[in-house]
Amino acid sequence: MLLNMLGSQQMRKALSIAMAGTILLTGCHRKKSAQTPLPPRPGPTASAPEPPTPVAATPESGETGLASWYGHPYHGRASASGEIYDMEQMTAAHRTLPFGAVVRVHDLDNRKSVDVRINDRGPFVDGRIIDLSHAAARAIEMIGPGTARVRLEILSAPAAPSQMHFGVQVGSFRNRDNAERLRRAMEAKYGRARLVARADTPGWWHVVVGMEPTEDGASALANRIRGEDSSVTSAFVVRLDSV
Repeated sequence: MLLNMLGSQQMRKALSIAMAGTILLTGCHRKKSAQTPLPPRPGPTASAPEPPTPVAATPESGETGLASWYGHPYHGRASASGEIYDMEQMTAAHRTLPFGAVVRVHDLDNRKSVDVRINDRGPFVDGRIIDLSHAAARAIEMIGPGTARVRLEILSAPAAPSQMHFGVQVGSFRNRDNAERLRRAMEAKYGRARLVARADTPGWWHVVVGMEPTEDGASALANRIRGEDSSVTSAFVVRLDSV
């Protein structure tokens, strides 16, 4: 009987120890789980670069016509922007685009293209829309032909000033008296005309009519002059860089 009682007590004690161990192990396991650090939050991902601001549409966007090129004797002279013209740089002359505009010139026949920076004024010949430097013309293989059918794509342009002015060039003269006579005749008909001397054409006087705030307004004036004055053989819209 005593042995049975001792056996029962020992069994109960062993059972109690076992249960306590189980609780302890379970508690340790839970404590360990609670202290396991959470994975770090992912840092902010680098944002993708913003796309470049598109160039606002202008009347010259998609302009098509003939390109020509020029080298000597203009090489080393001041351009209309005041920059010294270097015919081996990728530059060009345009009548109305702001100085500093970057334009891609697409040759419509051989599918070649070249990027140029506008730093001069011209060309003042019917049907021609841009005058390329020697280097730019060579890049699209138009040195031999001299001209090429092109389309202009404006890649970038400086911010437009708060006030812009455009006029219509109706003639160029080496003799200032002849230029002055045409200026007076144009002023009598259209209200405003001036003589303009440019650094890129030393010794020449250009007769420019009107001072319009938009290129469209100047285009309308050019059409009016062409329709009303048979003595005017050419009328080109030009940006008035200094007024």
